[in-house]
Amino acid sequence: MTVDQLKDRLPAFAKDIKLNVSSMLSDETLTPQQRYGLFVACAIATRNPALAHAFEQLARQHLSDAALDAAHAAVAVMSMNNVYYRFVHLASNKAYETKPARLRMNIIGNPGVDKADFELWSLAVSAINGCGKCIDAHDKVLRDAGVSEDAIQTAARFAAIIQAFAVSLEAAEVSESLKAAAE
Repeated sequence: MTVDQLKDRLPAFAKDIKLNVSSMLSDETLTPQQRYGLFVACAIATRNPALAHAFEQLARQHLSDAALDAAHAAVAVMSMNNVYYRFVHLASNKAYETKPARLRMNIIGNPGVDKADFELWSLAVSAINGCGKCIDAHDKVLRDAGVSEDAIQTAARFAAIIQAFAVSLEAAEVSESLKAAAE
């Protein structure tokens, strides 16, 4: 199923999401690599297989294999880091902040694409996963690299739209299933 086909499956209650997805797809604030890498990383981070498949299918037309691998790597490493650093941030015992994480994350130093693009994808995945400590860290790296606040905000907006797309699709499936069961 394509992104457009999934968009067409959104129910009336998700009209705003449908409109936001359309505007996101035509947004040219970011470079194509940044935009399509965000689509892939965010869709995978939602854990919705249909959405992840559709966005990856779309992105394959615009991204190199190295960029696709880097988008996947951003999701993988952030899935680990977001849990750990959210724990460190939320734990009342501040001693955890002084302990080494001892998590391998070599990909961050050499992601195979422009480091700023990888950081942008990592920030968006961190937004979906709700890790403020990681968001702050990636925001700082991006701003230090000269990435504009508008580009960073766009990445967060895309993450929000893609997350809402996934949730709306799941809500529609639940509703359809309950209607079918009632018949």
